Amino acid sequence: MLKKTLAALAIGSALLSANVMAADYTVDKEGQHAFVDFKISHLGYSYITGTFKDIDGKFSFDAAKPEDSKIEFNVNTASVFTNHAERDKHIASKDFLDGSKAKFVSTSVKSTGKNAAGKDTADVTGDLTLLGVTKPIVVKATFLGEGKDPWGGYRAGFEGTTSIKRSDFGKQKDLGAASDAVELYISFEGVKAK
Repeated sequence: MLKKTLAALAIGSALLSANVMAADYTVDKEGQHAFVDFKISHLGYSYITGTFKDIDGKFSFDAAKPEDSKIEFNVNTASVFTNHAERDKHIASKDFLDGSKAKFVSTSVKSTGKNAAGKDTADVTGDLTLLGVTKPIVVKATFLGEGKDPWGGYRAGFEGTTSIKRSDFGKQKDLGAASDAVELYISFEGVKAK
């Protein structure tokens, strides 16, 4: 009887542990619920904004333990779109992004409280690789929510902002100091693995 009781407690404990573990998600690329948008000064006279059409990623997340979260995000920079075909071709060329792949892999997540709307926020530190150069960056992230979707799945959504310097990522065409900083806005939903 004692052995059965101990075995039942062990199984119950294992199930409880499994329930509090982070869940795995795939970024919803097919439904196009993922965006990496950018804003950069054009010679200090105006701004160019754009997005990348080809992105994917995965993450693990548990709202009760956000510090245990992990994320990996990939961007095909050749998919750049600024609403001007010739400019897009030039940005994707060797003068700038060289048709490279960009990759972000988180190294730590630190909760930072709540924003004015009451949403949980965090600093997500990770390594960004672009043009063969890897640099640490910090994304100011917000957990937007999670729950069931109308198609029988379960989703979690986030947004984040960061800024990088073009000059940190290899030799690119120099457009002056005003055009060095790039502001990034990321928004995505992930679908929980079944």
